[in-house]
Amino acid sequence: MGENNLKIVMYPWFGMGHLTTFLHISNKLAERGHQIFFFVPTKTQSKLDQFNLHPDLIKFISITVPHVDGLPHGTETTADVPFPLYSLLRRAMDLTAPTIGAYLQYLKPHFVFFDFTHWLPGMARKLGIKSVLYFIISPATVGYLFRDESNVDAYKEPPAGFPPSAVKLHTHEARAVDMINNIEEFGSGMKYVERMIMAAEECDAMGFKSCREIEGKYLEFLEKKFKKPVILAGPVLPDAPTSTLDEKWAQWLNKFQPKSVIFCAFGSEARLKKEQFQELVLGFELTGLPFLAALKPPLETETVEEALPEGFKERTAKRGVVHGDWVQQQLILSHPSVGCFVTHCGWGSFSEAMVNDCQLVLMPHVGDQLINARLMGGDLRVGVEVEKGDEDGLFTKEGVAKAIRLAMEGDSKIGEEVRANRGKLKEFFMRKGLEKSYVDEFVHKLKCLLE
Repeated sequence: MGENNLKIVMYPWFGMGHLTTFLHISNKLAERGHQIFFFVPTKTQSKLDQFNLHPDLIKFISITVPHVDGLPHGTETTADVPFPLYSLLRRAMDLTAPTIGAYLQYLKPHFVFFDFTHWLPGMARKLGIKSVLYFIISPATVGYLFRDESNVDAYKEPPAGFPPSAVKLHTHEARAVDMINNIEEFGSGMKYVERMIMAAEECDAMGFKSCREIEGKYLEFLEKKFKKPVILAGPVLPDAPTSTLDEKWAQWLNKFQPKSVIFCAFGSEARLKKEQFQELVLGFELTGLPFLAALKPPLETETVEEALPEGFKERTAKRGVVHGDWVQQQLILSHPSVGCFVTHCGWGSFSEAMVNDCQLVLMPHVGDQLINARLMGGDLRVGVEVEKGDEDGLFTKEGVAKAIRLAMEGDSKIGEEVRANRGKLKEFFMRKGLEKSYVDEFVHKLKCLLE
């Protein structure tokens, strides 16, 4: 390792979206010769190996996840447990502190990147190590959601000093955010929002995969609020997959006209109630277009097949597939037949969508997805959000079909505007040298923190 190269430890939250996002930035840093030590739960490492593009510089270090009463034995990531048990998993992660401390003493890195482990900055400081709170969510989300309020109405509006924008929450969304932020976490005596605010206040810098051209006003808000550097890694677009699309999906997609297929995927964790699952797929049917939906089985069901509306499979057999398992999202989005992406608005999914030509239909579920949807559908006007009830958060099949038609058909004013803005944003993301200049500046600012 050269004398100007950095040694960095990565310790992301045990959720696959967090682990893969931290690995994406690790790849960009390793590309420049920096050495990465990446903590990962033991059995989960095999799922990440394929995304490690620099195994000579990115070394995985296996962590045994301590058992906490109430967690199923063998739990390692959020994929192993339902949402209500996440606070137990955070407690398990907190119990790894002695192990992490011993590794930090031994490895003596320049930096440790983290997100949920609020105790890490203090530990790192004592060892002379700088800490970077690296968010997998957008600056707008952090600015809007991370505030110590315990009032549903307060969350419906932005916090004091938040820049003018289209970012606001509906009643049902504010209620959900208030509940998540203010539940006291198992074993720590802290609320989730207190954990995140402490992490932001204690770290040496905050890092994001974002661009000043898109979210500059939110970055300035965060710098003022937390009084510390906010450094940007740029879009950190995932590298093109080295694998090819499974023959099964390639053959199916090849049957349809260019830009005609609706692709829907809600990430690895989102599960709808059965009635809403049915409204969603019936909305696809209503459009008359071919569709491929990769969805988790609805709550209280074992398979997607048993949850499908009566007669649905027969009626859509020639043009529709509802698949209950993982698919190669990045490769499907780049297929010429795909014209529309119905997304849960995860920040990682946006990154994959932006480098392709499909139009965006926005269906956020929880947390940061809500802010992302307003940012994309409101501030940037690059997608169409499906209408939901303000109080109950319910959508209809007609609402789903309407949003898809608006996004895909360019003859409406909204459709024209969204498609034009979407094209400009893709052009921006694909601009030659954009990502390189951002990552180079990110590294430069890291080195400045050491001076």
